[in-house]
Amino acid sequence: MNALKIGSLFSGIGGLDIAVEQFFNATTAWHCEWDEEPSKVLAARWPGVPNHRDVTTVDWATVEPVDIMCGGFPCQDVSLAGRRAGMKEGTRSGLWSEFARAIDIVRPKVVVIENVRGLISADAGGVVEPCPWCMGDGADEYRLRALDAVVADLSDLGFDAEWTGLRAADVGAPHGRFRFFLVAYARDFRHERPWPSRDGRSGSQDGCGRAYPPLTLLPTPQVADAMGGHASRSGARSDELLLPGLARELTVNWGEYEPAVRLWESLTRPAPTPTLPDGKNGNHRLNAEFVSWMMGYPLGWVTDVLTRNPAIKACGNGVVPQQAFAALSILWPRVNQAVAS
Repeated sequence: MNALKIGSLFSGIGGLDIAVEQFFNATTAWHCEWDEEPSKVLAARWPGVPNHRDVTTVDWATVEPVDIMCGGFPCQDVSLAGRRAGMKEGTRSGLWSEFARAIDIVRPKVVVIENVRGLISADAGGVVEPCPWCMGDGADEYRLRALDAVVADLSDLGFDAEWTGLRAADVGAPHGRFRFFLVAYARDFRHERPWPSRDGRSGSQDGCGRAYPPLTLLPTPQVADAMGGHASRSGARSDELLLPGLARELTVNWGEYEPAVRLWESLTRPAPTPTLPDGKNGNHRLNAEFVSWMMGYPLGWVTDVLTRNPAIKACGNGVVPQQAFAALSILWPRVNQAVAS
């Protein structure tokens, strides 16, 4: 039987696609990524796979049919670090409507969604009780969450869903990075080959499904160098450095972070030096390859294609493949159980 095919929206640099391909033993048929820099990475890592670029202009009736659609629609307006504008019309996270439009026309059997923690609580732009006399006593107006809107739309499209949240640290990464994952499946979905088995999976990825002891985790890297912290929105300097007291030599004393760093090294590859003396007057700056390593990407996945600043930005907006794979390992047995019941 032919391999399952994937259509990827809001693809970024393909972190979610890596996990979905490995878990489902599937191949990516097309991407949809509008940003020029991440698109260069997709072209390098999936040569010959078309990129339909702007989701708002795609004629989905003409794209290659796929079994699975995956993507993390823009999170700026639902992120705890963003504007928290929710999914109202005119917001970037409001591009969920374009994702839903693609699902409606392409009709995959499975949809995989990744997003930030804020999807669980951000305002979707509507209310359940629009007036005091509509429902209950009106004492508490429950505002529709972004997650509610996503699940409701999926239900309208004929999909049921399972979801979970976990940190990158839960799969051994040396940083927190909580993310939300959802797997939706068509109500007429039936388990059969070549879909993964009911209790197992067709792919494999080291480190997934294990329990790790609490470790001191690295702070989130910043594009600014590690010498003085990054500027906050108020203009103040943060006291949180990537590695406080980091020497200018390339031999790194990881200090309290060493157990977390060594664990991730055992699951991926040796850690690159976190900073390089490539700034003005030889000042140390955050090493893009170190950020890529923290995100679980293979050596050179991003940095062989992009220069430093675009590479760091692309990684920051990316998905940790091992984390996504672990989420699929949690959610897929639930899907199969629901289908079998």
